[in-house]
Amino acid sequence: MSTTPIGAGDLSATGPLVGVLALQGAFAAHQQRLASLGVDAAAVRTPIDLERVDALILPGGESTTMSMLLATSGLFDPLKGRLADGMPVFGTCAGMILCATEVFDARADQRGFDLIDITVRRNGYGRQLDSFETDLDVAGLDEDFHAVFIRAPLVERVGAGVEILACHEDVPVLVRDGRVTVASFHPELTDDTRLHEMFITSL
Repeated sequence: MSTTPIGAGDLSATGPLVGVLALQGAFAAHQQRLASLGVDAAAVRTPIDLERVDALILPGGESTTMSMLLATSGLFDPLKGRLADGMPVFGTCAGMILCATEVFDARADQRGFDLIDITVRRNGYGRQLDSFETDLDVAGLDEDFHAVFIRAPLVERVGAGVEILACHEDVPVLVRDGRVTVASFHPELTDDTRLHEMFITSL
């Protein structure tokens, strides 16, 4: 399968500055995927870093650890404010959990951003040993997208108005509501940049 970007050329020219939350998880892989599209994504670790960016990727990782680090870094409240004001965000795996309005099996002290009306079950696809890969039919893409699922959240409910872009065995795994896109899987762990490009070109 071709992984040639669906658009053409360098996507960074005079465009919005994209940030990647870089506290924990697969943030470097996201930066590499964006770099291959000509996008120089900024690492976001502090409130000052956040002030510079126009859009944000929340990477895969460990959602409870991310929640804790967002609080201790002083990022949680300013980031929640930016997201509530409409800053575009692409959340993958743990990023989906942080964006969901309802999370089952989360720690009692875990905080999220309540951005998209879905219910997810943390680690709903099982533990690390239950990781798997599969091809997904994604709305807007001409060819299947090869997806990597690692301790992935399981979507148990999708609210009215949330657009389902891809399913695995009839369960939504890629959904969007306005400027918020979330995936159960890790698109950053393949060489296919099409989902990153979809996000960038929507800004």
